[in-house]
Amino acid sequence: MSTTEAAETADLLTRAREGLERYLEVRVDDDGVLTFSHNDVPCVVQASMLADGLAVLSMTCVIAWDLPDEDAIAAAVARRAGEGLFGTLGVSRSEKGVDVTLRYAFPARGMEPAPLGTLMMLVVSTASQLRTELPGLG
Repeated sequence: MSTTEAAETADLLTRAREGLERYLEVRVDDDGVLTFSHNDVPCVVQASMLADGLAVLSMTCVIAWDLPDEDAIAAAVARRAGEGLFGTLGVSRSEKGVDVTLRYAFPARGMEPAPLGTLMMLVVSTASQLRTELPGLG
C-alpha cells in the first residue's frame, strides 16, 4: 500500500470512528481497525483501497458463535438472508459449531462522519435485531 493509500484509509477510518462515536464507544486497535459492541454483538470496521480512487469500508458483526449445528438455525439464517438490505448474512462451521456473521462493504470516499455513522448503524442495528431473532439467542 502506498503512502497516499495508507493516508486515505487512515482518514476514512477516522471519519468512520467519529460517525460511530455519535452512537457508541469505539476502540481503535494498534493496526487502526475499529472495534465496538452493540447489544452484545461485537463488530469490526476496516478500510481498504480496492483500486485507485476506490476506498471501501468493510464491517463484520458477529451475531453468534459456537452454536449447535442445527437445522433450525440454518433455516432461520437462510430465511433472513434474503430479507436484509444492509449486509450479507453468513454461516460458517467449525469444530466448535456454527458462527453467524453479518458483513457489509461499501465505497465511502468523501462521506462525512454523520452519514457514515448513520449508514453503519443501520448495519449494526440489523445485526443486533438478528441476534434476538435467531433460535436459541433471544
